[in-house]
Amino acid sequence: MTSAIAEIIQNGLAFDVKNWGSAMEFGDLLATVESLFATLEDRQIEYLLVGGIAMLSYVEGRNTQDIDFIISKRALDDLSELVILEEDRDFVRGNFGPLQVDLLLTQNKLFKLINQRYAIKKTFGDRTIRCVTVEGLIILKLYALPSLYRQGNFDRASLYENDITQLMMNYPTELEPIFKILQPHLLASDIEAIRETANELKLRIQRFQAQQQRLDKLPDIES
Repeated sequence: MTSAIAEIIQNGLAFDVKNWGSAMEFGDLLATVESLFATLEDRQIEYLLVGGIAMLSYVEGRNTQDIDFIISKRALDDLSELVILEEDRDFVRGNFGPLQVDLLLTQNKLFKLINQRYAIKKTFGDRTIRCVTVEGLIILKLYALPSLYRQGNFDRASLYENDITQLMMNYPTELEPIFKILQPHLLASDIEAIRETANELKLRIQRFQAQQQRLDKLPDIES
């Protein structure tokens, strides 16, 4: 399991031009990832795997350079090896050795809800990991979009929109219950914005499906 996670992160680092010439050796990365999960398990630190690694457990074609968890602030105190680089009420970014780790804190009521209600146990190799469900991933990504729009961070917003599209194409999900879950945690204008985005993504999915059906009806071209 950890070798697969290490390989994902290694690929993400290797394909980012900012890291060319400085990417860490795979053996070092593998040892660090293994140490992180062993530490979490040995100290019985409850966590929920989210972010790009969780996304890749459901769909293909996504790069990531870090590991993301939902975790409580109290549990974070037990992870003394994490060197904190950034911190606010809801978020911590740090380094576990050479590995970047991003943490969503359960002080945020929505993150706490996701941790409690949208978790599934997945077995990879000899390790069982609490991983966010598809519905939980969609909630988190929709929740993040209004902030990304306001910041003008359209590269990441586009990435999240594409993630949501892939999840909905592979795992059809009713969005109305999700909007109800998000309502207490976002402004009314934010809910309106993500509803518009969701409608656009539904149209994109319908277009993809229509193209697939059209092409399936065409005779194969002999080579």
